[in-house]
Amino acid sequence: MSYHSELAELVAACHWIGAKGWCPATGGNMSLRLDTETCLVTESGKDKGSLSDTDFLKVRLADNGVADGRRPSAETGLHTLIYRLLPEIGAVLHTHSVNATVLSRAEKGTELSLSGYEMQKSLSGQQTHLDTVPIPIFDNDQDIDALAMRVADHHRRQPLIYGFLVRGHGLYCFGRTVAEARRHLDGLEFLFQCELTRRLLEAK
Repeated sequence: MSYHSELAELVAACHWIGAKGWCPATGGNMSLRLDTETCLVTESGKDKGSLSDTDFLKVRLADNGVADGRRPSAETGLHTLIYRLLPEIGAVLHTHSVNATVLSRAEKGTELSLSGYEMQKSLSGQQTHLDTVPIPIFDNDQDIDALAMRVADHHRRQPLIYGFLVRGHGLYCFGRTVAEARRHLDGLEFLFQCELTRRLLEAK
C-alpha cells in the first residue's frame, strides 16, 4: 500500500476515534512510519476528530527533529521509540478513552492481564480465549524521555506486542499497518470495557 493510501487510512481512523470519544479535547496523537528514518506525527493541539493530512508533521526517528519548525505532539518521543524498537510496526495510535484511563488506575500492578475473552482473537496471533494477553502499565511521567527509557527497558526484558497503558493517561497501541493498529485499538477497547465492567460487578 502506498504512503498516500496509508495516510488516508490514518486520517479516517482519527475521525473514527474522534467519533468514539476516545480522544477528547485535543488529546491523543497518531503516527505513521514513512521509512527507516522518518515518520509522520500529528501536530500538537489538533482535534483528532477533524484532522486532515496536512496536520501531520515529518519527524526524524533518531532525534525527533522536525524540518518545517511546526510543533509535533509533546509525546512524539514515544512514537519514535516504538518505531526504533519494532521495525515491523507501521502505525501508532495513542488514545485517552475513559475505559483505558480508569482501568490503568484500577490495576495496581505493572501489567494488565486479559484472559477468557473471545475478543482476544482480534489481536494478531491470538488463537484462543484461553491464552493470557499481557498489557504493560507504566506510571505517567511528564518527562517523556524518562518514560521512553522505562518503556525501552521493559521491551528489552519482555518485548512489547500490541501496546501499553500509561497510568491515568491512556493507551498506546500499534500495528504493522494502519488497519491492523485500528483493529488492535478496537479489540483492546472492547476488552478493557469488559474487564472494567467485570471488576465493578465483582466489587458489589
